[in-house]
This record gives sequence, C-alpha cells and structure tokens, in this order.
Amino acid sequence: MEPSTTDEPPMSHGNHTNKHHNLQSQIHDHHHGIGTLSSTSILIIIVSSISVVVVLTIFLIIAMLRRFKYSKDGGNCRDFSSCNTSKFIAHTTIRFTPSPDVKGGCLYGSNIGHKPPGKYKGVQVFTYKELEIATNKFSEANVTGNEGHGVVDLLSRLHSPYLVELLGYCADQNHRLLVFEFMPNGTLQQHLHHKQYRPLDWGTRLRIALDCARALEFLHELTIPAVIHRDFKCSNILLDQNFRAKVSDFGSAKMGSERINARNSMCLPSTTGYLAPEYASTGKLTTKSDVYSYGVVLLQLLTGRKPVDTKQPSGEHVLVSWALPRLTNRDKVVEMVDPAMQDQYSKKDLIQVAAIAAVCVQPEADYRPLMTDVVQSLIPLVKNLSSVSSSCSSRFMNQMLCSPRPM
Repeated sequence: MEPSTTDEPPMSHGNHTNKHHNLQSQIHDHHHGIGTLSSTSILIIIVSSISVVVVLTIFLIIAMLRRFKYSKDGGNCRDFSSCNTSKFIAHTTIRFTPSPDVKGGCLYGSNIGHKPPGKYKGVQVFTYKELEIATNKFSEANVTGNEGHGVVDLLSRLHSPYLVELLGYCADQNHRLLVFEFMPNGTLQQHLHHKQYRPLDWGTRLRIALDCARALEFLHELTIPAVIHRDFKCSNILLDQNFRAKVSDFGSAKMGSERINARNSMCLPSTTGYLAPEYASTGKLTTKSDVYSYGVVLLQLLTGRKPVDTKQPSGEHVLVSWALPRLTNRDKVVEMVDPAMQDQYSKKDLIQVAAIAAVCVQPEADYRPLMTDVVQSLIPLVKNLSSVSSSCSSRFMNQMLCSPRPM
C-alpha cells in the first residue's frame, strides 16, 4: 500500500505545473491578440486620415488652379468690378419679362423683339446670344466706348432719374455684360467737341448742368454711405431724346471717403484735366473731388473747350488754369463764352454760372461747395429759362393774332 501512496503526490504536482503553464500561455496569447488588434486599428485610422488629407489637398489645388485661370483671363472674370468692357449700341429693342427663369445653367430673362420695352421690375438677366443679336454680333460700328464697370450690387441699388439705369446683365458661362437704358443723343462730349453734332444752345446747357448737379447731389448727400463717382466727365454724361442728362459709368465709384495711393489714382488716363489737385497729388479722395470735376464740366459748357487742349495758344492748354482768373471779371467771362451759342444767353445768368464754376474748381477742397448748394443756385436760372420761353411764345402768338392777314 505504501508504494501506491508515495506515487500520488508527484503525479498531482506535474498536472498542476502543466495546467499553470497552459494558463500562462493562454493569458499571453490573449494579450498578444489584443496588441495585434490595436495595432491594426491604429494603422487603419492612420491610412484613412492620410487618404482624406490627400483628397482634400487635391480638391484645393484644383480650385486654386481654376481661380488662377479665371483671374489670368480678363474675359473670364467672375464679377463686373474688374472687367474692362466695351459699350455697344443695340439696334434692336430688348423686351423685358417680369421674372427670369433658369434654363441650362443660365438665367433667361428676356427675348429680343421690336416692341418698346414695357414696365420692368428689378434688374433683368439676359443670355449672351440675345445681346449678341441686339448689337449685331458686337460690331465695332456699334461701340460707344471702352469703360470699366462697377459691381452689379452697387448699380442695382442706385435709383435716380439723373443716373443711367441698369436694366440687366448677362452672366452666361464666361461672358460678363451689363445692359443699361438707351440714351439716343449720345454723350455730352460728342455735342461739345465733335463738329458733326449740332451745337447745344444756352438753355440746353443750363438744364444739363442742373441734371448733373442733381445726380452728384443724390450720390453724395442722399445715399448712405455717400458714393464718390471718381470719374465724372463729359463722356460719362449721356443725353436722352429731350437732351436731358444722366450720369453713367460707376466702374471707378467708391463708397464714402477713403485714401487711395497716388500712383493708383493716375490709372484713369481719360480723366486728365478733371482730377482734383489733392486727388492727383496725394490720392486723397472725398466728395469734393467730384465737385471739382463738376466745375470742369461746367467750364466746358460755358466755353466749349476741352479740359486739356494743346491746340490752344500757349498758356491756354489747361482749361482750369486759363479760366479761373477770368471767371471773376464780367467782361472776360463774356469773352470766354463758346462762340457756338451766338449771344443766346442772359449776361446775368452767364455771370452767375461762371461764379458757380469758380468756386467748384478752387484748389483747396474745403472752399468748394456742397452739390446741394450748387443745385439750389441753378434751379432759379433754369426756372427763369422756362418763364422767358413762355413769355416769348406768348408774344409771338399775340403778334400772329394781331397782325393783319394778307388778302
């Protein structure tokens, strides 16, 4: 019996050791499995994150390349603020619809027709094809000028009978076009300086001066914040069928007073002779800069001369420099008058207009008037024109009625 009892413990010890070894192996394998799973998950997360970053980077590069392409190509600009565009005359009438609809990725808001446009609400949207037809494929014969245009948002918010109305625009694919109301008598510059146009009489010039003053009054004092036109000149004053004036081209307009680099201020080559001294020299821009430009236009209406004309005698090349010392001398003012008017004016009214021009072109901006004051000074002169015209008409009718008729 003893041998049997002495053999039991070794067997039991061996089983215990084996079980303990198996248990440790299972625990080790379990921990090893957990470690392997965690590493795989981390690897998957890292790969996924890198993939997302790579995809986003690719999209960002594509977007930047497209933007660079559009900015490089002037014809593909996304807005109207930096586009240098040509102005054309439309020989067919555009008929407006009250609300545009979307077709093929472009807004269609009109059709070309031959009937006069009716009432319209808001800014309309046109296709490139419609405008191409209306301008005879943008023929060079229909070009009225090359100008920069301001943003549509600004133009669509400026509503005044003294500003050329923005009727609509085209944003068809890469084409950017603005549509303004048609002014059949062209620009003031054409009537003052081109011989093929009929000279303007004194009454017409005075009404144009008042219309322009009202336009700048609206921009400076009736709009919040004030709008500075910045490129007010005769070529931007358009005349309707009755020779009433409206101001156009707000491509250089600025909101409120601001300082602009002097070098950038000279990027308007066509404005030579119209720039206020402080604006040309320092880039300081205020509403008084427009007042100076208005004074130059008023001098053009009085004299028929260009702001800068090297064909004039020595000492008379620059209109303001030549005219300013003469504007306070009554006799010299009469000598300055455009010969095309042929004594149609009242000398008293002429002297008053000369006085207005003199204060508008003062070298110091603080001495220039507000446009409201200019408007109030011109209103009585224009009313006097109407009363004189009525009395002359009445006298003419009385002479016709009282004079004996031939047998």
